[in-house]
Amino acid sequence: MNPNIQSLIFEATTGGLADGRTLSDYSPTDFREGIQLLVAEDNMEMAQALADAGISLYPSNEEIFAIAGLLAITRSDWPLAIELLQDLCDLQKEQVQPMTYQMLGRSLWCNLDLTEARQVIATGLKMYPGNELLLAEQAEMSTAESVMPGSPIHN
Repeated sequence: MNPNIQSLIFEATTGGLADGRTLSDYSPTDFREGIQLLVAEDNMEMAQALADAGISLYPSNEEIFAIAGLLAITRSDWPLAIELLQDLCDLQKEQVQPMTYQMLGRSLWCNLDLTEARQVIATGLKMYPGNELLLAEQAEMSTAESVMPGSPIHN
């Protein structure tokens, strides 16, 4: 393990600062790697604390918002995932990636914001026509919707 990441995790878990360092001495990549390691160790609470610290220190960093959004999805915290992924879209502007559209659409869907979820996927498909990831998400939404109570198929 990268000693930088090890120190960051130690500082985050103990609240202590090693060798006079502060959390601001760590890069966004250090935070991302630390979060990934904590998730792999199933330490979700500490991973969330590290994500929160990363966002606080680097409020305009796409890497931090992407990993924090993935963490929120992993934790099934749909409102937080939506907020973080919308912030990521705002940061990326015209450079939003298909996977970001897919993750945001899925988070909205899981939060039962069905109309908005479909709109996000449609927007992604306008930017990336024929993208397999987005087409698959769109198809999955259609399939799921067709078996929902109250859908036209069930009436």
